[in-house]
Amino acid sequence: MKRGESEHSALRPPHSALEWWREAVFYQIYVRSFQDANGDGIGDLAGLIERLDYLNDGTPNSLGVDALWLNPINPSPMFDFGYDVSDYCAIDPVFGTLDDLDRLVAEAHRRNMRVILDLVPNHSSHLHAWFRESRSSRTSSKRDWYTWRDPAPDGGPPNNWVSVFGGPAWEFDEQTGQYYLHSFLVEQPDLNYRNPAVVEAMENVLTFWLDRGVDGFRVDVIHKMVKDAALRSNPKPNPSQEHPIIHYGGQVHLHDEDQPEVHDVIRSWRRILDRYGAGTMVGEVGLYDPVRIAAYQGNGHDELPLAFNFPFLWTPWDAAAFRERVDEIERVWPPAAQPTYTLSNHDVPRHRSRFDDARYGDARARVAALMLLTLRGTPFVYYGDEIGMLDGVIPAERICDPVGKRFPAVGRDPCRTPMQWSGGRLAGFTTAPDAWLPLSSDHTRINVAAERNDSRSLLSFYRRLVWYRKQCAPLTRGTYRALDRAPDTFVYVREHAGEMRLVALNFASEARTIALPSGPARVELSTDPDRAIGAVPAGSFTLAPSEGVLIAL
Repeated sequence: MKRGESEHSALRPPHSALEWWREAVFYQIYVRSFQDANGDGIGDLAGLIERLDYLNDGTPNSLGVDALWLNPINPSPMFDFGYDVSDYCAIDPVFGTLDDLDRLVAEAHRRNMRVILDLVPNHSSHLHAWFRESRSSRTSSKRDWYTWRDPAPDGGPPNNWVSVFGGPAWEFDEQTGQYYLHSFLVEQPDLNYRNPAVVEAMENVLTFWLDRGVDGFRVDVIHKMVKDAALRSNPKPNPSQEHPIIHYGGQVHLHDEDQPEVHDVIRSWRRILDRYGAGTMVGEVGLYDPVRIAAYQGNGHDELPLAFNFPFLWTPWDAAAFRERVDEIERVWPPAAQPTYTLSNHDVPRHRSRFDDARYGDARARVAALMLLTLRGTPFVYYGDEIGMLDGVIPAERICDPVGKRFPAVGRDPCRTPMQWSGGRLAGFTTAPDAWLPLSSDHTRINVAAERNDSRSLLSFYRRLVWYRKQCAPLTRGTYRALDRAPDTFVYVREHAGEMRLVALNFASEARTIALPSGPARVELSTDPDRAIGAVPAGSFTLAPSEGVLIAL
């Protein structure tokens, strides 16, 4: 049987276009926190299967998402909660088994949802068999699968590279007398992609999962996979250009990431996906420069199908700032490439918390949803955003995140709290005495059960918007054109085959009046539950404070 023609491949849902991801709405699931089926307080694959109808049962009663991105479910000692993989071709028992994964893929496909897995190729766990062998001696057959170097003349690290999580990016190994490279925790040694054997091994990991019917991958820190061949030290930044995200550790990351050779690896992976016919790959290109991120999509067909647009995550609640971000992407993205948009994920505070306001917090969440799901591109919704989940409060003794333990102010646990299904003690997430992270105290009012049948709820708005988007070609296939309108508003038109939708977003806490193009106009959706749906007079339109509308022209 040839690769790409396994028994599992038949499980893929039918789709008329190979590039299904261009029109899809993705839903990111932090599996540990979504649903616990076995009562141990930790979410698992069986629990996720139980909730698939909530995500898409084929009717507008469900959220209607098209694809699921699962955060890591591989075996891991959990020093970084799955981003330290000890076996790339298995499932961690805390989440279930390969049979559970196969069942999830089959059930998701039956509901016309795709499944993509987190792939963590830059580094493995220090307990992975590859690293244990590499570490065993300087003459090990896998020694060059990782980056080992002699100490500097003073006995210190080979160069000045720093870990993203703080401290040097090198750890001294007493047994063999050399340092190994780790861009993150010491328990996460970096693989060496200048070794063809490593490239081949990771290609085999991709085909293993694709043969099981998985629809692609979200690739962790893809820009870091290849390092400078000479391991040169990084320069210090120019003080006038200092940026805490780009220049972490007080240096410009010129030699420890974003090397030209990484594109050769990505192109080889894209060829594998193309052989399977309907796979996708979204890269975590954490460079925060849209021009550099765009380069990872090549000509739009030969490298990453999708690359995350991280500057969007850090944009403040400001209409002009969001328009500037979007317009920049429209300028620099390759013509055939597809933008991506997301407002929350497992590493940053939830946007409902970032954009909170005592009076207009809920309204802003609706405006954010309308923007996310109507821009030209592929939207990613983080679990719980559709009900308005806020960041949790994690007592010091309950911190799990290794970053949070070292730097409590920037820990990631608050955005990873369990999904809030009901108003009960543990929100319907688990039957265990406690969950792996404490529930947010607001789960008694912010939960699926409370919002499911409330036509005015945020969840109901998300459902209407997602299902409307599916049937609206201007939103899934149309061009984007921003319009100059009133201050504090972001207004744009999506157009396809002569059909137009105007989206008007008011970021202000006061009403704003915008001019409408001439001709008939009809409000199709509004973030304001009290807004009448229907035809509107030509000429001008007044947006309520923190309101967004979608208008058919």
